[in-house]
Amino acid sequence: MNAATPSVAEGPLALVCGGGSLPLAVADSVAARGRRVLLFPLRGVADPKDYAGREHTFVYLGQLGTLARIARPLGCREIVLIGALTRPSLWSIRPDWLALRLLPRIVMAFRGGDNHLLTNIGKLIEEQGFTLRGAHEVAPEILTPQGPLGRLTPSADDAADIAIGLDYLATAGRFDIGQAVVVAGRNIVAVEAAEGTDQMLARVAALRAEGRIRAPGGVLVKAPKPQQDRRLDLPSIGPDTVDMAEHARLSGIAVIAGGTVVAEPAALAAAADKAGLFVVGVAGPVP
Repeated sequence: MNAATPSVAEGPLALVCGGGSLPLAVADSVAARGRRVLLFPLRGVADPKDYAGREHTFVYLGQLGTLARIARPLGCREIVLIGALTRPSLWSIRPDWLALRLLPRIVMAFRGGDNHLLTNIGKLIEEQGFTLRGAHEVAPEILTPQGPLGRLTPSADDAADIAIGLDYLATAGRFDIGQAVVVAGRNIVAVEAAEGTDQMLARVAALRAEGRIRAPGGVLVKAPKPQQDRRLDLPSIGPDTVDMAEHARLSGIAVIAGGTVVAEPAALAAAADKAGLFVVGVAGPVP
């Protein structure tokens, strides 16, 4: 399905919600189109305060049977997984009866990178009779547009750093190693791995404080992995990303337009302008 064409399936849409504000933004967008939304925030991940006053059911990681038991009788046939979630350990899963039956396959799903894990979990969901959708399919306005999101634009030196970052990510993505890199002075100074983007940026800030990174400025570059299932794990940015980039003393952020989710775009643009950073959507391979 094209990102510009939202799902038109009848019946409610189930959102399995991780952390952050993005799940609620998607829920509001879908509801504004007249479709009922069933919220399933994850216990220990989603903030309960965010769901006060909304129809929701908290579930633990691994409670696929519980989700199916609630969603199916309401006519729900489509599910979206959305929101921040640090890769869990196998021991953090609280399986219900259905997940216990699938446990050998769940264990095998954990034996690989993030894309391997998510793709195999997606298959298990679809085998229960649901269709897995990307958040960008049901709420295409969450995707980053091409061009600057605030008033600032990259310099020629920034553009050179962006090109290096995109080239690296296109190569490293084949090995399922993260979706982000920091380039400064045409040198790659940090690569995202298991720690996630925020921790990578915190590491850049610490390296600057230690004098280990001497080139001024630099760019956070984010891009989807070439082979990843974009229904499950598009890279994302939000106001917090801008705050971390400012702390790391970067010049800006570059992401793939149409291939990156942006949370709270107005707040992100305001934060970038205040911090004196650019945030830009650049051309890239988006299916």
